[in-house]
Parts: sequence; structure tokens; C-alpha cells
Amino acid sequence: EREHWKEILSESEDLLEGFVFIEGRIYASYLHDVSNRIRLFELDGTTAGEVDMPEYVSASIRGEEEGKARLTLSGYLMPSTAYEMDLDSGQREVIDESEIPFNRAGFVIEQVWYRSKDGTRAPMYVMHKEGIALDGNNPTLLNGYGGFNSAIKPGFSTTAAVWLEMGGVYAVATLRGGGEFGETWHQDGMLENKQNVFDDFIAASEWLIDNGYTKPERLGITGGSNGGLLVASAFTQRPDLYRAVLCTYPDLDMVRFNTFTETNNMPALLEYGDASDPKQFEAIRQYSPYQAVRDGVRYPAVMLTTGDNDTRVPPLQARRMTARLQAASKSGLPVILYYDTKGGHAAGRGRPMSLRVEDSARELTFLMQQLGMGLERSD
Repeated sequence: EREHWKEILSESEDLLEGFVFIEGRIYASYLHDVSNRIRLFELDGTTAGEVDMPEYVSASIRGEEEGKARLTLSGYLMPSTAYEMDLDSGQREVIDESEIPFNRAGFVIEQVWYRSKDGTRAPMYVMHKEGIALDGNNPTLLNGYGGFNSAIKPGFSTTAAVWLEMGGVYAVATLRGGGEFGETWHQDGMLENKQNVFDDFIAASEWLIDNGYTKPERLGITGGSNGGLLVASAFTQRPDLYRAVLCTYPDLDMVRFNTFTETNNMPALLEYGDASDPKQFEAIRQYSPYQAVRDGVRYPAVMLTTGDNDTRVPPLQARRMTARLQAASKSGLPVILYYDTKGGHAAGRGRPMSLRVEDSARELTFLMQQLGMGLERSD
């Protein structure tokens, strides 16, 4: 009965993601400003310390043999690494680490804060080689998601690693609609509030420009699925901000989304809204990328990707968007569609490793060429 319930861990400003019991203590994982912290509590909720960890990581912990725990850490500059940790001393040794040949020496990561259109503060991770000149001339790639209560936490990306090794700046914006700061943060970026997500992303783009990291001619954006909707909304609303866009397996026609009853994730209507509802239609129409394309606009270079086996996002959207942009854009920059009849939405796009490597190489080549990273481009 509820009257017998007892509060053990009180609510805090940080987001409680989970907890485990290890040898008579509670190890609780919190998300603090989009980085994990693991705090210790006695079984009655009394504070008992915190696991020592580096900044800007994702972390998990579980019990192992007596007196030991397995601590796993990963970050944007740190491939996933597992440690055996002594519970009494906190000392640890590596027991499993990635074989990815990446050396983080010479690279820096910082977390900055920007203000969105309505004044909301949001964080962004920015990483690059040490000692870069903030002269507005750095090829920069900005990524984001902002939806479905999904917290985009630090994690290693081979794509980001290649970008950094080539001398670029890589940034990840935290956006409303995600789960980084709890349910209110999520709801502020869904349904009739979805425009807040795009405003956040545009504000993050402007911050990078205003603070000398890059300029529109050298700024690229990338996102997939709901992140594809994000980057498409950003470049159709502010085509002047970007040179290149990588838009993968995207939702794009949100006005007709409710009619795509085959190969679609219909529960997503609870996040996006339903254009058949007159109360939601206008908000959706205002941001839907396909309807936002205008003839004669100088749009950035755009690469879209999708495939017939995508059962969560109808692939017809990317096909239609490609044709619409090719007809409308007056910039002279390429608008291309890479279409794989066997490509899908699952992790790895349902493709074998050899083809995933080809995908990454193709997409990085497009971005590097457009942003002038040692590859010839047409202006």
C-alpha cells in the first residue's frame, strides 16, 4: 500500500537514470549537465560518496566478484573502456577496451552554453585540435537529435574521430525534446513546441559562428531519423547559415506523416502531432521541411540517404525532398540522394560492415569536399 512506501533517494536537480545494489550499497547513475555521475548511498538513503570519473563521459556500473565492480566509461574522445574497480579503494585496472586506433592527445573538448531564441540556455559539446585559430575559418560539423525523450550523451564516434583528425571542429548540441534534463525538457520540444528544437539548433549554429569557430561557408550539419527532420528544418528555415547538410533516413513531410500507414512508426504521432487534428495542423505546417522549400532560394549542398527496408521512416519522403530541392534551389550546389534498396533504419542501417564503411567514406567525402577540407570543391 502506498502509505507504507518510504522515500530512499530524494529527487534532485540531476536526472536519475538508474541504480544497482552492490554489496549492501546503492550505486545511482545521474545525468548532470549531459555527463554521467555515479553516487553512492547506504540502503537508508544516506550519502556515501561518489565514484571518481573524468569529465564529459557516459558511465555504467555493475557488481562483479566480491569487493569488485565493473565500471564502463566512454566519451567523445574516449572509446568505450571497461575497468575492474576495487570498491574499498576505488583503484581500477583496464579489463576491456576498444581496439580503435585513436589517440586523444592533442585534442580538446569543452562544454559551452548558448541561448535559444526564447532565452532558454542549453549546452553544447565542442571538440577540436589544440590551438586552433578562432578566425571563423574552421570546417565545422554540428550534430543533434532533440526528440523522443532520448538523451544524447557523450560517446565515441568514428565519424567524429576522422573529422577531428582531418582538422575539423565537431560539435553536438543538446536540444529540447531530448531527455537530458527530464520530462519538462522533453515536452518543451514535442507537439506544438517542436519548433523550439529547431530554434535551439539554429542558435547553436549561430553561437559557433559568433564565437569564431566557423562561418556559414564552412559549417555543415548532420542528423538521422528525427535528426534528419532536425537538419532539414534548420536548413529550410535558415539556408544562409549552412554550406552542407547530411540528412539520413529522415522524416520530412510532416503534414502527410499521418497518411503514411505503411513502413512508418505511427506512435511517433504522439511526439510530432497529427496534422489531421486542426489544433495541431498549423504548428506542423510551419516547420514541415517539405512544405518549407521555396523556389529560387540558394539552398546549401544537401546529401540525403534512405532505403526501401526502412520500416520506421517512409523512404518516399527523401525521394520527394530530393526532387523538390533539385527543382527549387538556385545556389548551384549539389542536391543528391544515395538510395539503397536494401538499406533500413536499424542500427547500422541493416547493412554489413563493408557497406557501412563505404557509407561513412561516401558521406565524409561529401562533407569534406563541400567544407573545403583539402578536397576540391566547386563554389
